Amino acid sequence: MPIRRLPPDLINRIAAGEVVERPASVVKELMENALDAGAMRIDVQADGGGLARILVADDGGGLGPEELPLAIERHATSKLTADADGGYDLLRIATLGFRGEALPSIGSVARLSIASRTRGRSDAHVIVVDGGLVSAVAPTAFDQAHGARVEVRDLFHATPARLKFMKSARAEAMAIAEAVRRQAMADESVAFTLDLDGRRTLRLPAEAAGPEGRLARLSAVIGRDFADNALAIDQERDGVRLTGYAGLPTYNRGSAAHQYLFVNGRAVRDRLLHGALRAAYADVLARDRHPAAVLYLTLDPTLVDVNVHPAKAEVRFRDPGLARGLIIGALRHALAGAGHRASSTVSAAALGSFRAEPSAAGFSAWAAGGWTPSSSGRLPGFAGVSARAETWTPPPVAPALRVEQEPPDFPLGAARAQVHATYIIAQTRDGVVIVDQHAAHERLVYERMKAQMAEGGVARQTLLLPEVVELDPAEAERLCGRAAELADLGLLLEPFGPGAVLVRETPALLGDTDVAGLVRDIADDLAENGAPLALGERLAEVCSTMACHGSVRAGRRLTAEEMNALLREMEATPRSGQCNHGRPTYVELRLADIERLFGRR
Repeated sequence: MPIRRLPPDLINRIAAGEVVERPASVVKELMENALDAGAMRIDVQADGGGLARILVADDGGGLGPEELPLAIERHATSKLTADADGGYDLLRIATLGFRGEALPSIGSVARLSIASRTRGRSDAHVIVVDGGLVSAVAPTAFDQAHGARVEVRDLFHATPARLKFMKSARAEAMAIAEAVRRQAMADESVAFTLDLDGRRTLRLPAEAAGPEGRLARLSAVIGRDFADNALAIDQERDGVRLTGYAGLPTYNRGSAAHQYLFVNGRAVRDRLLHGALRAAYADVLARDRHPAAVLYLTLDPTLVDVNVHPAKAEVRFRDPGLARGLIIGALRHALAGAGHRASSTVSAAALGSFRAEPSAAGFSAWAAGGWTPSSSGRLPGFAGVSARAETWTPPPVAPALRVEQEPPDFPLGAARAQVHATYIIAQTRDGVVIVDQHAAHERLVYERMKAQMAEGGVARQTLLLPEVVELDPAEAERLCGRAAELADLGLLLEPFGPGAVLVRETPALLGDTDVAGLVRDIADDLAENGAPLALGERLAEVCSTMACHGSVRAGRRLTAEEMNALLREMEATPRSGQCNHGRPTYVELRLADIERLFGRR
């Protein structure tokens, strides 16, 4: 068949299939245009999940009547400037948009209207595009001093087949809200509002630029709990800076939905960065739990390629190892600096569980005559058998001995009792701490084992018969390229012809392991994350299991000296606020909260 040139309207529709995936994509592109125009306030409205109508209004610089026709032409943009030689550097992108595809793509599949007024002008103008058909620029009313109002109606009416792939109006509206929230987290100094079907669902006033304003914005978007349980991150390495906030391990989620990553102010979904986040929390969270984090990478535009995908949601780093190592190192440093701290939500959940519902058979019923001593011989609520019956005789108290001593100024207080041979009760200056002795000691033993392993290296065991593992040639090359790093982790391998490696030694901790399966898992991790996570995680799992079996068990009675020694070691040990599986090791109850439980406040 002969080669033909496609008509411009069909080209635009093809481009729209990449850029305009759903209504949320339209909102994202229009918000990025507004921010690139210097907007300090962005108002978004959407009806019918964005399929019926989308309106994005901003107070940016605006477009003049001579620029409006250019704005809807493909690959026409104000965001790229030629250098002295007339060339354009696509590796030095300092704006969110730069392709010049969004507006013409939207206009080719919907009814698009752009009204705008530039700074200092008294008149405003509008241009309309209906399924690729462009009208002439005309004067229009405009209720702002400057800025733009972009309205999109009947999205995909020109390509009705795309409508079959849309989700429900509610699902599309939720995706729009998520797009607005993501952009709001990237620009705390810009005000955002969102109206869905005429109802205001989001109102975010502008915050002061900087860490305090950013944390206030994150609190408004994600929730106050995140701000209360987040660790500040601010690290720099070789010109790459990482800032943001990462949640405490005990403040975790069942999915990765609360992980937000930004590169030079652009929200991205990058497997490398998410893999680094997972690796940083590898030994403080169970595999089915996910940390909450909002991280911002700032680096020279020439060190990252944003021209990877039309949606600009993916990036490619010139030095991916630097970005990954910075994230892992910064997060681990912050987690270690948090020491024994646990999330406040743990205490809140504990307090909530104390609020018992009143029972008809409770004290009121007994006082009213609903209970008599002959009924059971016990007061209501005390009829159940205790988990463990104990007899206790108070020791004789010397006249000079004070039974209630002032608690010392330790973060976890002084041990006062052990209940059910499992939980340590400690008194602090302003509250009570309940410690799970097994979970706490498990973390302490685990941290000791990790430190010893780091100091002495991972012991290796030589295989009686070296094992040949066949792989894809590219996988084998990647493994051999990281042979030195793998040797430090106890796995000694070498090339064995094209597409195979020979394994001579494995980590002694793993015992009799599936060598081929281990090597293939490591190869998969190297391909996806650039690091051998599988081997590190397996070693961590073995250490965790050994720590679990070697720690103080529930049911063991501890002396006061042993209990206090455990508390002091927890205070000095990083990540001791949670066990190896991410569960909290202690719960702290403030005295004020306890008093509220008893109506004293």
